[in-house]
Amino acid sequence: MGNPTVSFLVSLILSMGLGIPAAFLAERLRLMDIPESAPHKKHSRPVPLAGGILMILVFGGMALFFRASLNRDILVVLAGAMVILGFGLWDDLKGLSAMPKLIGQLLASFILIGFGVQVRFMTILFGPDALPYFVAQAFNILLTLFWLIGITNALNMIDSMDGIVAGLGVIASVFFWGATNAAGQTALSFWSASLMGVSIGLYLWNGLAARFFLGDSGAQTMGFLLASLGILYNPLDRSPESSWIVPIMLLGVPIFDTTLVVLSRLRRRQQVGSGRRDHTYHRLIALGLSPKVAVLLTHLAALSISAVAFLTLSLPAWLALVFFIVTIFCGLVFLLWLERKPTLDDLPGENTNVR
Repeated sequence: MGNPTVSFLVSLILSMGLGIPAAFLAERLRLMDIPESAPHKKHSRPVPLAGGILMILVFGGMALFFRASLNRDILVVLAGAMVILGFGLWDDLKGLSAMPKLIGQLLASFILIGFGVQVRFMTILFGPDALPYFVAQAFNILLTLFWLIGITNALNMIDSMDGIVAGLGVIASVFFWGATNAAGQTALSFWSASLMGVSIGLYLWNGLAARFFLGDSGAQTMGFLLASLGILYNPLDRSPESSWIVPIMLLGVPIFDTTLVVLSRLRRRQQVGSGRRDHTYHRLIALGLSPKVAVLLTHLAALSISAVAFLTLSLPAWLALVFFIVTIFCGLVFLLWLERKPTLDDLPGENTNVR
């Protein structure tokens, strides 16, 4: 089994070295984000959608170099991720409607479920014999689909500014690396470290150099991989009654943002899937913050919630649940306050360079 530190370094080097070729390939394939092609696309020049291409190049190289680290579950997750990436590239090229995207996400999710990579919350909560098998399994499958598809779309929806998704990927993957390492899940720790390296590379090319956008292919693949890590994470020495909260908290910021956007659009009778500048990041800018400060606050919030999640691993189950409930309550209060604040779309003519 490979060393996670080596995995991190190799994936980071690959992602840094392959960034320019990925952008060049995206341009040749006409995977470009064109300004004003949608109402929320306010950037100043055509930009390559190379995030997905970079991810497939890096993970392909990692799988080739470190074949011994590819156990059955990891292979299944990577197979599902390739489906997400394929449909994402199709979307980046042609602009798909919601239904083909959902079909791709369902197909990828059922690949995982078919090979036993799924949520087992109902079995853990009620015990293996408390419910009929088919009832517990049906609920587990529904929860798996909700989690995988929800997180995949949450990372895609929050991708509204350079560096946001890549930064969230860095934060979540480093905590997954630590949590899986503490749980003795060596293969999962190895690939969590790989995802961290890729995420840092994406942040450098997307957030700092502004060389390319992640696109649907990059953002959705990031979401699917993080959601899959959350399913595979299994702290055997921790209380099962509370350990399930860790993946939810590690991905708390994109969950918060998606909840905010969906509730806000439903309340305003807008289409949930429409491209609008009404995300958390946009509302922070509408309140007067600069784009860089808004991104920084988003990442600081994710870092803080992740630190609390990591802390709960060392707490009794009841106290961990208290921390979780308090975090949820604080998030709801902030959500209700922020939802009543203006969005960038409510301020015509302001911040037109913000996508």
